[in-house]
Amino acid sequence: MPSRTGLLQIGQVAERTGLSLRTIRFYEEHGLVRPTSRTGGGFRLYGEDDVARLEVIKRMKPLGFTLEEMQELLALLADLAERPDDEVLVDRLRMFHEAATVRVHALREQLAVAEGFAADLAARLA
Repeated sequence: MPSRTGLLQIGQVAERTGLSLRTIRFYEEHGLVRPTSRTGGGFRLYGEDDVARLEVIKRMKPLGFTLEEMQELLALLADLAERPDDEVLVDRLRMFHEAATVRVHALREQLAVAEGFAADLAARLA
């Protein structure tokens, strides 16, 4: 349940995002997300923007984006929120979209190979 201030503790963020506490701390250590604030006792408190950043990271991870690429896209998305008509930013976002699309196609090909292998094994069991 959110705290009085509307901020979430790390466990609540982990529950909402499906990420482990360790993973959230790892992304914090690498500068991808920072708690909005801390309690007097030092507990991390996250806002909705922090949760949204973690959701973007979570979606980039299976596509094999590096931490640096994640950081770049997160900064780009923040810049685009302030300047949505900036053509340079839009072009950079277009490049990320193309990279994501290529990676999705590669994953689909890998999945097809894996499914074929599993079907071959199933046929041997029959």
